[in-house]
Amino acid sequence: MLRLLSLLGLLLIKQFVVAANRDVECGCIDSIKEESYEANKPLEAVLLTSGINWGVWAFDRYALKADYAMISAKTIGENFSKGFVWDNDKLETNMFMHPYHGSLYFNAARSNGFNFWQSSLFALGGSAMWEYVMESEYPSTNDIIATPIGGMALGEVFYRTSDLFIDERTTGGERFIRELSVFLISPMRGITRIINGDAWHKRMSTGRSFNNTKFNVDFSLGFRMIDLKDIRSGANFGFFLELDLEYGDRFSVTTAIPYDYFSLQTRLNVQKSQPILGQLNITGRLINRRLVHDEKNTFNVGLFQHYDYYNTDTLNNKIPYRFSIPASLGGGALFQHLDTYGGAFDCYAHINGVILGAIKSDYYQVDARDYNISSGLNLKIGAQYKLKNDVLRISLSHNYYKLFTWQGYNNDIEWDLIDAKTLNVQGDNSHSSLNVTDVELEAKVLKNLFMRVSVMNVLRNTDYKYLKDISSNSCECRFMLTYRF
Repeated sequence: MLRLLSLLGLLLIKQFVVAANRDVECGCIDSIKEESYEANKPLEAVLLTSGINWGVWAFDRYALKADYAMISAKTIGENFSKGFVWDNDKLETNMFMHPYHGSLYFNAARSNGFNFWQSSLFALGGSAMWEYVMESEYPSTNDIIATPIGGMALGEVFYRTSDLFIDERTTGGERFIRELSVFLISPMRGITRIINGDAWHKRMSTGRSFNNTKFNVDFSLGFRMIDLKDIRSGANFGFFLELDLEYGDRFSVTTAIPYDYFSLQTRLNVQKSQPILGQLNITGRLINRRLVHDEKNTFNVGLFQHYDYYNTDTLNNKIPYRFSIPASLGGGALFQHLDTYGGAFDCYAHINGVILGAIKSDYYQVDARDYNISSGLNLKIGAQYKLKNDVLRISLSHNYYKLFTWQGYNNDIEWDLIDAKTLNVQGDNSHSSLNVTDVELEAKVLKNLFMRVSVMNVLRNTDYKYLKDISSNSCECRFMLTYRF
């Protein structure tokens, strides 16, 4: 059944990718022009944003009967008087689910005519409403950062990706599948299109928000092995699915349109004892300036937003790696050289400030949290060379993170007496260095089919103020077949 669903999914993706790129090549009208269609609708955006919160709260309160959903005027007053604390939810909740929640707020506004920056204010407002009003727990410092900023990255990626499926010239079964795809990718946009009737209106244009954007999609099925180098008997094997999307042109002309270029990489595990979402990386360009452009060389610089998420679970009583950077921003430079043989070499470098990050702790274990909340710096460098017609490609990337946990607990803390709800610390007093190195080799097998082999090494060194310093090293090997649309 899983193989059948995967095949059907591939066929649907291929149909829409081919159709969308055909529109780009033929210069078809790609975005609606009516002012009423693009006009800001603040009331609808506010109602959708607040409706998200009330809907989630009602489910938590009446279906799950969760303690944190038992709100009252008293709990709201306490939240305002106490203020923000660092919470102790698990990594998946704080570093992915909250940014995803923020993407819903973001797209409640984005789908009602607001631009990228305006929509970010709705993400912040929706998050503040949830933290102060919708929970009996004290407002969370990390959530008010991760939800709107991470939500901006996820939200714009989902909005632009859903835009590729919209074609208001179609009817019948194809139209239904397209609108369903929009809803699944960006629920708030799907709901908005149903409310205003765009989901079934037929027009002469596609109804997309963006003109003729090219994109590339890689869909991979693979097998991976993950191993902690200090316990080789703990190697773990399993299958995974990977989706890579490159949207727009990395080397386009000068522009200040957020996310006119972005890259997305996500990996879903089908592996015993490992989380379903194992990796998610987004790099979105906010501002771009072209400095050099001739027949062979192109050099651009810009401002980029980054979202990184890596997660593994226990392997022989140890966790290979666990970290996430939901809020990161910095400058980047990209260079490309086209050789005389039809090959291409390109490289990049980014230096970022990490506003909020999370990295595995060897000691901190309070409630559901086993990681330190941090901030710091991040350096990303990478290069690749590919032969003519993508016959062969080799790439190398290295990400370096220097993360500091500023607000730790005292050395004489009495753990038996602490209250997880009121303990207001980022984790252990510590600073960590994290190196993630990835080497990949790709060879063409058929016209659109490739074989890929990659090796990723994760090296972590954490220096603790009161505790023994710890180093860990894990290696992950992946073998996959990739279909390129």
